[in-house]
Amino acid sequence: MQFKHAPAAVSVSFDDPNLVSAAGLVPVMRLAERAGLRELANTWLTVPTDKGANAGLKVASLVGGMVAGADSIDDMALLRHGGMRKLFAKLYAPSTLGSFLRAFTFGHVRQLDAVASRFLANLSEAAPVLGGGAGDGWVFVDVDDTIIEVHGHQKQGAGFGYSGVRGLNALIATAETTVSAPVILAQRLRRGGAGSPRGAAQLVRDSLATLRRLPGTRAARVLLRADSAFYGHATISAALRAGVAVSVTARMDPAIKRAIATIADDAWEAIQYTDAIYDEDTRRWISSAQVAEVPFTAFTSRKKAEQIAGRLVVRRIPELNKKDLDHPTLFDMHRFHAFFTTSTLDTVTADKTHRGHAIIEQVNADLKHSALAHLPSGVFNANAAWLVLAVIAFNLTRAAATIAGTGLAKATTATIRRKLISVPARIASSARRITLHLPDRWPWETAWTALFDHVGGSPPPAPTI
Repeated sequence: MQFKHAPAAVSVSFDDPNLVSAAGLVPVMRLAERAGLRELANTWLTVPTDKGANAGLKVASLVGGMVAGADSIDDMALLRHGGMRKLFAKLYAPSTLGSFLRAFTFGHVRQLDAVASRFLANLSEAAPVLGGGAGDGWVFVDVDDTIIEVHGHQKQGAGFGYSGVRGLNALIATAETTVSAPVILAQRLRRGGAGSPRGAAQLVRDSLATLRRLPGTRAARVLLRADSAFYGHATISAALRAGVAVSVTARMDPAIKRAIATIADDAWEAIQYTDAIYDEDTRRWISSAQVAEVPFTAFTSRKKAEQIAGRLVVRRIPELNKKDLDHPTLFDMHRFHAFFTTSTLDTVTADKTHRGHAIIEQVNADLKHSALAHLPSGVFNANAAWLVLAVIAFNLTRAAATIAGTGLAKATTATIRRKLISVPARIASSARRITLHLPDRWPWETAWTALFDHVGGSPPPAPTI
């Protein structure tokens, strides 16, 4: 690529009132309207009227800004450029939207949680966000938390968590099938120093209640996956009471080690990883391992009625950093990774399925590269509401990509935005109709048109002679 003109031959002028930089907001916000975002917010939110008037329109504005790439309150100004007023009504100033968020209490954030849950259910009616069903019969629900770094001393609740980074802690639950990308079922913002399992049991209950609202999942088998931070009675029992199986990494405590020591040498079965794993400790790639299982009862320190029977599935790899010992023990010769499960999957499949929990890390990264790049307010509840709105925007973007097809359903939010949302357009009006003139030879024209037509796009006007 080479610039064709001399610098002096090109001038610029920000003066065209008919241009928009994100024409993809037209079909996406139509989709949000069809899924009832504005009506749900008006129904559920009771933010005081001096700040919360037209709550549905303000929620839609915040979500629309996030879909277009906003990661701060000031960025909401991108909705007020060029011809946006010809396409959308009630384009609020960033200061108005900031005041709206700061008026939220904890109760209002929980009301917004209810909006997000029901909005996802409505989206699932309009787009097969979980692939139209459970695929092979399983829906996988993953729970994890992540630290969102913040700066300055005015952030309520900020603190140093397990990562050593000063920030706030976001706990999320996702759902996916073997044929779909993840969507987010539930979310919660917590203070930075909160332990990972804090509030996880309630989040599990909320996420499973949301899941059962989605079409094609009511009769599906559900498996809850989590890492060792969530290996606790409260979280696991909450899942079991909801009728789902669990697959949770177990900490290598003495009880787990005793169970592993009972596994016979001939019980180990070879397993080949689909992708090699880089071991940070030995700085080597590991591509194979062995797995075995043993019956196991978790939480034996509790009364018998609260103990949970299941299986301990164990994966072992050779210890490459071996110690020079005359009589090495079992744990000197191998490294073990164990998880507790109540599923009926066979040993190898259970291990492979549990490793799929890592996908939720990609969701965390996706959020942090879009609306959660910042938590924009000094007020904790405003940031908690921002997290819920970011989740709504994530699910809306995912639904739009699913409708557009051409492999976009599993793309990152940044890719979807680049191909479907951030499309420049010029607005032309004729006979009380608006035509969007989009770039010639846009590489993703087919996908954009599929989305536009799906949400009720009008045919182009007939040419005049």
